[in-house]
Amino acid sequence: MKIRTVPAAIMSLVLGAAALAGCTADSDSSKSTTATTGPAAASAAAGQAAAKVLAANKADHAEDGDAAYDAATVVEVKLAGSSATGGDGVTVDGSTVTIKAAGTYRLSGTLNGQVVVNVPDGTVRLVLDGATIASTTTAAIGIAEAEEVIVILADGSTSTLSDTGSYADDAEINAALYSAGDLTITGNGALTVHGKGNDAIASQDGLVIQSGTVTVDAVDDGIRGKDYLVVENGTVAVTSGGDGLKADNAEDADSGYISVAAGTVTVTAKGDGADAATDLVVTGGKLTVAAGGGSKVQPADDPSTKGLKSAVITVLEGGTISVDASDDAIHSDDAIHLNGAAVTVASGDDGVHAEKSLLIDAGKVQVTSAVEGLESADIVVNGGETDVTASDDGVNAAGDTAQAEGGGGPGGGGPGGGGEAAGDFQLVVTGGTLVVKADSDGLDSNGTATISGGTIVLYGATSRGNGALDLNGSLTINGGTIAAVGSAVTPSEDSDQGWLSVALDPSVAAGTTLHVVDADDKVVTTFVTAEAAQVLTVSSADLSNGKEYKIYAGGTAGKPTVGGLAASGSLGSATQVATGTAGEAGAGGMGGPGGGRGR
Repeated sequence: MKIRTVPAAIMSLVLGAAALAGCTADSDSSKSTTATTGPAAASAAAGQAAAKVLAANKADHAEDGDAAYDAATVVEVKLAGSSATGGDGVTVDGSTVTIKAAGTYRLSGTLNGQVVVNVPDGTVRLVLDGATIASTTTAAIGIAEAEEVIVILADGSTSTLSDTGSYADDAEINAALYSAGDLTITGNGALTVHGKGNDAIASQDGLVIQSGTVTVDAVDDGIRGKDYLVVENGTVAVTSGGDGLKADNAEDADSGYISVAAGTVTVTAKGDGADAATDLVVTGGKLTVAAGGGSKVQPADDPSTKGLKSAVITVLEGGTISVDASDDAIHSDDAIHLNGAAVTVASGDDGVHAEKSLLIDAGKVQVTSAVEGLESADIVVNGGETDVTASDDGVNAAGDTAQAEGGGGPGGGGPGGGGEAAGDFQLVVTGGTLVVKADSDGLDSNGTATISGGTIVLYGATSRGNGALDLNGSLTINGGTIAAVGSAVTPSEDSDQGWLSVALDPSVAAGTTLHVVDADDKVVTTFVTAEAAQVLTVSSADLSNGKEYKIYAGGTAGKPTVGGLAASGSLGSATQVATGTAGEAGAGGMGGPGGGRGR
């Protein structure tokens, strides 16, 4: 049995996620059990599960070098319309070519029929060298039995496969290129597959694309590896009426995952762009996904139209990822770990949604349009550059519980604002940058929020019940830099860092430079607003609670840093528009935690 080696990058990322907090994973399944050691617990638990899935996989599959062969041993199979000629290990019955022995077979020419592989033991190499195979009754290539099959795309060649327009409901072979065993596609040629009756390429075990140019279209799923689907390199383009990329074995703990390590992958799917029964991992390459018609299309209950979807954990550690989806752009039923990839998403629902935990450690994340930008029960931002534009809440720590439905809003005068108690939800920011433009709340937690580092710029709605910072529970600020246009809840008394919230009179237009000036006329903060501002809320290490500060509009700003914050500023002929005392709720509307709408 050949043991497939897990790439070191994948192991490092999932083990790193597992080390975030003490947690355990169910030893009998790929589903994780969440510990109670902190907001990252769900991500950590799911990280252990992902590590288990990827490390425990001992499926028979091709190792590096298995595609190599001796040209002198190749059996030539000449396809000739409705028949073919072959050598040892090949039988021809009308338009059906059957390969019955391990070995290497070169297929060239045109066949109006099918190629069948029926080899219980050993490795079969199919060298496609300008082969066109079209079947009107079943698969173009049907691998009924095989220990290992490697499809090699000959250098400089182009081959095409197409199948029947329909299959019986109980048909075992039901894809244009179908394998009952592990399947590898490699080589430097090109392959086009038309799945006219169901899937284009499908394996009942594992499926690995190592190289080549692979273009598929299918009435249902584009490329499906039941146990796993791995893209190691190459150029892959998928157009599908169902899911684009799929791994659907949810029964085995070491199966059901999708991994993209390198290459260029483009998916246009009417269903999910990529659907993993356990884990979805991207460590490199370029991945572009359009699902369900894109973010301008209202998501439906059925079929699912998410961009990237996993049942356990989605880990995006490297590469460039772009998703435009009718439903959630990136979704996990458990956890999501963003740890180095450059991610740009647009969604007709949530930009990034995890049921339990969303963890951002590194990389660039841009949500260009969404209803909710980032949403999960627990959200932790430790690093990276995150930019969110949302028509509802920008960042929302919430879940589908009764506690998630808060009442009231900023200035509610106590926990819950409208009488709702805080739920078991947490928003934690320790580092990185976070810029949010939201038509509702900028940052919203139906539980608590703690900010101890990073740079945060927020724009939220000014209507009752919405604001830049809206919570059911307590807000603790112990560090970081915050600039928010809009009202916010009052930080807890045990917060270590000063804060200031003031109403601007008169209000200022978008593009206005605002300066926060202390009693010694020193500019401590300069901020250029991207939207009109009636209320300014700031917090930084340069503010001291109990001291008075003045706000000026005008003057100049130095080199911009994040979201309108500037490294320095000069008053010049600026006009004073507000005065406030740090640490006191005043006209700016700072009050008790507000409930928020939640979801």
